[in-house]
Order: sequence, then structure tokens, then C-alpha cells
Amino acid sequence: MKNTPFTQKHIELGAKMAEFAGYNMPISYSGINEEHQTVRKNAGVFDVSHMGEFILKGEKALDLIQRITSNDASKLTAGKAQYSCLTNEDGGIVDDLLVYCIEENKVYMVVVNASNIEKDWNWFQKHNTDNIEMHNISDQTCLLAVQGPNATKILQALTDMDILNLKYYTFAKGTFAGVDNVLVSATGYTGAGGVEIYFEDKDGAAEKIWNAIFEVGAPQGLKPIGLAARDTLRLEMGFSLYGNDIDDTTSPLEAGLGWITKFTKDFTAKEKLQGQKEAGVQRKLVGFEMVDKGIPRHGYEIADASGNRIGYVTSGTQAPTLGKAIGMGYVQVEHAGIDTSIYIKVRDKLLQAKVVKIPFA
Repeated sequence: MKNTPFTQKHIELGAKMAEFAGYNMPISYSGINEEHQTVRKNAGVFDVSHMGEFILKGEKALDLIQRITSNDASKLTAGKAQYSCLTNEDGGIVDDLLVYCIEENKVYMVVVNASNIEKDWNWFQKHNTDNIEMHNISDQTCLLAVQGPNATKILQALTDMDILNLKYYTFAKGTFAGVDNVLVSATGYTGAGGVEIYFEDKDGAAEKIWNAIFEVGAPQGLKPIGLAARDTLRLEMGFSLYGNDIDDTTSPLEAGLGWITKFTKDFTAKEKLQGQKEAGVQRKLVGFEMVDKGIPRHGYEIADASGNRIGYVTSGTQAPTLGKAIGMGYVQVEHAGIDTSIYIKVRDKLLQAKVVKIPFA
């Protein structure tokens, strides 16, 4: 297993550790519910240094991004970021990602999922027909997500950048906790507000930034948070997890990601997806909450009242904020309407659930 620059910190703090995407990662510290509520009500720090980062440079950098991603990156100006996805020739999702415009039409950073770094890098290389300059900086880049309603108030003391007023999906670069060339982005995977902090681990930067964050934050209730609470937080918001809710076989239109699928430009599988949009999808990713008692889990069958299979669960949990079991899954489109009763097959029992609007919280 690989380590992040913070792995030893997690172990010293007593985190339960486990393998995730090839890394030794903290799953929880004090318990999922407590960590979840810390982020929802105050602020918490996630080590997400396992994520992948690529730098694309040159006059044709934007052209490459435009050709292989579904969203329209030409709308980005310096200091703005965008959620997007890579599509394959069949219209499936190679990965979902963030595109950062560092310098308009010249320099971009792409942030990809940890489990897909090699796959995505190969995908970019395969389509880099103009031989633009590309750098895989994943192994040199640290990423801390400080999430929660009080996150920016706590962190503002560590920088001259105005992070308190950073608009959603914008970013600033500057000095943070005495470390130069730090990128602070108003993005995240929790729906609770906050920022993500990117920096190179050199000259003790990781130790310096981690210690500074907790020196100012601990007296204000800031705590380290594990990946288990990250999962419950993102699920309450209805955010898709690659490998669970979206993958190479699911299209962005089926996954409710039509808003990042722009037909005003050419990109991989545009025609297929346009045909899918015109004909209508056969299945849809929906959110549901349990009516009967039970926790839906990834891979469970979804059925109609007669027990006929109509889909499958992609994610599920007991939602700490809501005090009820929720999930997401693909169902045949005729069963996707809000308030439709569906049934989750748990150990040969059909447990009733109902389709609800996303986000749940």
C-alpha cells in the first residue's frame, strides 16, 4: 500500500486504517456519526492526497480537454473550476473529474479519482494527438479538504488570500501557513461548504500545513475526519461515487449528469449521447429512502411490488443527518418518478422504499 505524507499522523491519532485505491487511508477516528456531524455543523479535515492531478500546458491544452470531456471548458477563465467527466466511445463514463483553469487557454489542472489515475493518464495520452505538454503530478501533490460551514472562518487566519469570500467553484493561489504556491479551491465532496487545499510536499510543507491548520482549528472544534464519514456526507447530497454510482457502463444522462453534458461542442461519443437524449434513457439513477427497516447496500437488487427485478442499488447507508436509511440506484425509467414505491431485496425479503428527490439533506 502507498502512504500519503499524512499517514503517520492518522496512525498517531488512533485512526482506523484500511486500504483504499491502493493507499493506507484513515476510515474513521472517533466514529462515523460524530465525524459526520462535525463536518455538517462545524468543520473537519480530510486527507485526500490519494487523488490524482495532471497539468496540461500549451495552446492546444484546452482543445484536448474539450475533445475528451463532456462539459464546456471553454467557459472557464483563470481562477475558475468545473465539474466534468471523460466519456468513452460507448457513452460510458471513464471517470468524473474537476478541471481547473490556471491560465486561460494555456495551463489547466485536472483532478481525477485515485482509483483511476493510471487509466485516466493513459486516456489523456491516447488522445493527446497534438503532443501538448502533460505532467502527472499526483505523487508530488498533497490535498487536504477542509469542509464544513466554519471551515473558511477557521482557515482565513493562515493566509492573505481572501478565502472567506471565495465563490463556489473558484480558487486562489498564494501563500498559506507560510508555504508558497498553494491553491485553495472552493470545492469539495460534502455539500457542507469549505475548501480544498493543494500543495507540493517539499521542504516539510505537509507537516507545516497540517500542524498550522490544527493549531488554529483545534480550539474551534476542527477535527480530522475519515473516509467513512466522507461517504455518508456525499451520499446525503446525492453526489456520485465512481465505481459505485457511475462507471464505464453508465452514461452521464442515465446518471443525472445531463447538466455537465454540453452538445454545443464535439467530444467523445457526442452523437451516441445525443441519440440517447432524443430517444430518452431506459434507466435512471434515483435517490430513495427506506420505508421498511433495513440498510440498502451496493449491489442489492431493486424490484417492483411483484418482485420483478427493475434495477440495482449503487450506494446506501444510514444517513446520520436524517436518521433514516437512504440509497441511490439505477431503475427502469418508468419506476423513477418521485414517490414511486420500489423494493430492495435483502436476504430474499422485499423491503419497501420510495423514490425521493436528491439531495436528501
